[in-house]
Amino acid sequence: MQRSELNGFAVDLGGTKTAAAKIERGQITARHVQPTDGGLDLAGYIRSIEQMLRRVGWTGEKSCLGVTVTGRVSDTGDWAAVNSGTLREISDVPLADALRHQFGPRIAVSNDASATTYAEHQFGSGAGRHDFAYITVSTGVGGGLILGGKLIQSRSGLAGHFGFSAISSDGPRCGSGRRGTVESLAGGRAIAQQAAEAGYPGHSAKDVFEAAQRHEAWAVTIADRAAGAIATLCANLKTMVDPDLIALGGSIGLSDGFIVRVTKELQQKPVLFQCPVVPASLGDEGPLLGALAMAEKGA
Repeated sequence: MQRSELNGFAVDLGGTKTAAAKIERGQITARHVQPTDGGLDLAGYIRSIEQMLRRVGWTGEKSCLGVTVTGRVSDTGDWAAVNSGTLREISDVPLADALRHQFGPRIAVSNDASATTYAEHQFGSGAGRHDFAYITVSTGVGGGLILGGKLIQSRSGLAGHFGFSAISSDGPRCGSGRRGTVESLAGGRAIAQQAAEAGYPGHSAKDVFEAAQRHEAWAVTIADRAAGAIATLCANLKTMVDPDLIALGGSIGLSDGFIVRVTKELQQKPVLFQCPVVPASLGDEGPLLGALAMAEKGA
């Protein structure tokens, strides 16, 4: 598929914000973004999605619509939260059925990181790669895999939730209920908590990384810990599926100096477990483009 073939609408419902967009010939021509309300039920999210779509030009026609969400999306389109702190009222709800009832049959629903992985492989940093991995580091940590040119998806929708893989048995507990996960060390909420524990309450992950770029010791410690967790995840992915390339995205993944820190940590590991790491190239357009592409191709 060529990017210029994309025509329709897309919604990206993330843990912190939700975006709706109209896409014409592969370009976003209208967009509306608002904070995500983590306390809504399924009906509330459907209403919110419809209101946002109308703000970008949806008039009720049966246009192609791609929707991505944070959390698990099963092969039947059921949606469930994985991190209890993100979506408090979502547990195995029939999202795909609700979307089709409201917007017509030309819809597809997927996990947001899976959609971005698909877009990066089709149109971005992973184009032409046979085996490719994408990691997003933002409010949480997620990702996706392309193996043999095909997006890997699982029956339960858990595939690609890399942030919930544990790299320490005695680390902090994350929203998944596991201890010592990548997300509990490198996710935005975890970084803000670490800053507060270091005596800097009220500092966001962005504040921490800006302080690290100024070489403030407390922030460097937190930033290096996060980068080390992502580097270990990269090495584990190399061991398990041997990707040709790993792309990092998300607000933290693309923050100044983060990939440099990850690469430095990765270079300390045996050469066999190292893998090229590059920035994702589609930015916040990735999940929107991927959502619509998956809807149009029936991926």
